[in-house]
Amino acid sequence: MGQNFLSSPPAARMIVDRTGISQDSRVLEIGPGLGALTIPIAQKTRQVIAVEKDRRLVPLLRQELENHGIDWVEILNQDVMKTDIKAIAGDKKLVVISNLPYNISSQILFRLVQERACIEKAFLMFQKELADRILAPPGKKAYSRLSAVAQYAADIECIANVGPAAFFPKPVVDSTILGFDFKGVSTVSETTEILLFTVIKAAFSKRRKSLKNALVGQDLGLEKHAIAQALSCARISPERRAETLTVPEFLSLTQAVQTIFTGKNI
Repeated sequence: MGQNFLSSPPAARMIVDRTGISQDSRVLEIGPGLGALTIPIAQKTRQVIAVEKDRRLVPLLRQELENHGIDWVEILNQDVMKTDIKAIAGDKKLVVISNLPYNISSQILFRLVQERACIEKAFLMFQKELADRILAPPGKKAYSRLSAVAQYAADIECIANVGPAAFFPKPVVDSTILGFDFKGVSTVSETTEILLFTVIKAAFSKRRKSLKNALVGQDLGLEKHAIAQALSCARISPERRAETLTVPEFLSLTQAVQTIFTGKNI
């Protein structure tokens, strides 16, 4: 399923130590695999829920935990993309930790952004190239839809880099753990936020084109004159490209688009 299992106990301990979790933390681990991270996590807190999609790995994980005298980890054989994260959190915000399967890491990050109301922090392993994209500032070639959405939702920092030797099978790329400190309650409505993500997606779908051309049609369903009106209202040059816009500028553009949709100020 695209996994590269973390196989270095020192690397796993380093990662968990840098998360700063304590006995009071409620941890959701995504894709625990054979327990390389699960074991040091469970040695820090007894509030651990591990979501593993591959049913073949579940008995192996249980046995590995038993070998270490750990019987307090709750294992859910589920797809995290369909898991009720709010129910797992209950009345306490989660810390999410994961060595993400590289082939779905972007999708999982988008899901965590959507569910961030019940997530305090996340510590996620990515391919280094993707991590660099997530961290990239506006104006850089690597700045992307994922960069803008992630930076809107969280303060992000690089926690550590991990080489291929720490995994089995060895990947052909380096890996990076990013820490996401999710921001508090959004200052915009849920409807505006959904539109914001749509605007960002549309803008980057044709990133080589200017905004006046990239945003026409797409998921927004707006004609060229309406796009020009929105860009003017947001005080953004129609000749600019998506990769130059800051998160506040994307938000201003979204509010201008919403004004056109509703015909009133928001």
